[in-house]
Amino acid sequence: MKKIIYTASAVLLAFPALVSAQLVIPDPETAGGITGDDFYTILRRVLWYLLGIIAVLAIVGFVISGIMYITAAGDEDRVEKAKQMLTYSVIGLVVALLGLAIVTAVNAMISGGMTYTPPV
Repeated sequence: MKKIIYTASAVLLAFPALVSAQLVIPDPETAGGITGDDFYTILRRVLWYLLGIIAVLAIVGFVISGIMYITAAGDEDRVEKAKQMLTYSVIGLVVALLGLAIVTAVNAMISGGMTYTPPV
């Protein structure tokens, strides 16, 4: 069972990198240091990447807890464990969304305007 979980985790972590493998040639005029805008772009992309992974893990948690709840057959311990797992999945998803919202709000306060730009 651990082998399956480790393999699935490795695939989930590597899949976005494999899909978006692109060659980016830097512009000679802007090549140099990292500006504040570049830093926010990097941070935003990392947060969206992590949010995608957390969303997938939350959905897996929802499915597993639902299966555990359905197959509990009246066993109170398994029902309680399924409810805990569902609660933890929801809490994890909410925390991840709050992290993204906080970073976006801080950027809006620093830059002086609310600009929502999804990752490219």
